[in-house]
Amino acid sequence: MIYYKEGKSLVKIWSDKVEDSAMEQIKNLAELPFVFKHVAIMPDNHAGFGCPIGTVLATKDVVIPSIVGVDIGCGMCAVKTSLTDIDTETLKKIIKEIRKVIPVGKGRHKEPQDTRLLPNDGTFINLDTPICQREYNNTLLSLGTLGGGNHFIEIQKGSDGHIWIMIHSGSRNPGLKVAEHYSKLAYDLNKKWYSDTYLPNNWRDSLAFLPIDSEEGQSYLKEMQYCVDYALANRKLMMDKVIDIFKKCTEHFGIMGFQYTDDGLINIAHNYAKMENHFGSNVMVHRKGATLASSETVGIIPGSQGSKSYIVKGLGNAESFNSCSHGAGRKLGRKMAERTLNLEEEQKKLDDLGIIHSVRGVSDLDEAPSAYKDIETVMNNQKDLVEILVELSPLGVVKG
Repeated sequence: MIYYKEGKSLVKIWSDKVEDSAMEQIKNLAELPFVFKHVAIMPDNHAGFGCPIGTVLATKDVVIPSIVGVDIGCGMCAVKTSLTDIDTETLKKIIKEIRKVIPVGKGRHKEPQDTRLLPNDGTFINLDTPICQREYNNTLLSLGTLGGGNHFIEIQKGSDGHIWIMIHSGSRNPGLKVAEHYSKLAYDLNKKWYSDTYLPNNWRDSLAFLPIDSEEGQSYLKEMQYCVDYALANRKLMMDKVIDIFKKCTEHFGIMGFQYTDDGLINIAHNYAKMENHFGSNVMVHRKGATLASSETVGIIPGSQGSKSYIVKGLGNAESFNSCSHGAGRKLGRKMAERTLNLEEEQKKLDDLGIIHSVRGVSDLDEAPSAYKDIETVMNNQKDLVEILVELSPLGVVKG
């Protein structure tokens, strides 16, 4: 672990090294006047907008929209199936059907989805969620869509002998619009208040805050929570559709009943803020590319499409604010990966592993395995945060 002690607050980093650009952002976090106890940085950390991906920040009395980020509620879900094996031809058929049924990238459905699938059955409890209400039609068209970037649907073989389905996606454009609105609002207000919070020349990289007890702060928290719930509804709909595809493409198929959750779905978000009690105080915990790892939590830590993913149980480490990494973390930026990685070499790595992958051209190299950190190193760096329940090896991958 690395300790950074030069700012107003101590920083604890579950890693043996940090890239320079991420370290500069960590220094800015350490100077914030409202940090509670210390800043926690997870082992998959790398530079993001304003703060590193892999940041866990507890604050008193304020919420920081830009730390939650633009993909509010983004997270993982996974289901264990009754299948213990799947042949290559069936796997190819399933992946082909997934691409037909689930829009990827910037794609949306042509027709609105069932309103009853939205949080609160499609109704809004209060009137102070203006951005979510403005995006209502968009939520219906985007519900059950994957998105782009590092979002994926993956078929995996577990160390428990079973085939698993895993999905990574978020709140799509509605979450982006909520994040942009309140991050800009916080930035403008902080300028007006002459705040000593880190405020560069653009709102996206700022650490501008909203007081929790203010009208603006309360409105953000309500809209943010709606986006978290919407992101889960989005993942659930996609999972239902993938399960239907499995049923059509396999003769014997079912969802295993197991102890993780009542409905068999493991779900964990990694971009949100929530009021929690730590060290005897109620504080606003921001998790940016980090997941809850309390002693009661079963979570998911994915690798790249060429490496293992993990079903884990949290160890409730107070020093990390009951948190762990959300994945392997990037080693190369997207543009850098496209410029420096060799397409044929990356394809060969995946082909040799027998993985039906999504690295088809140079533009896909940003999601090649070599663009990511070694997941086993990341897991080793957080042995005090989680224990591994199941190791999952990729068989087939759909990306945006």
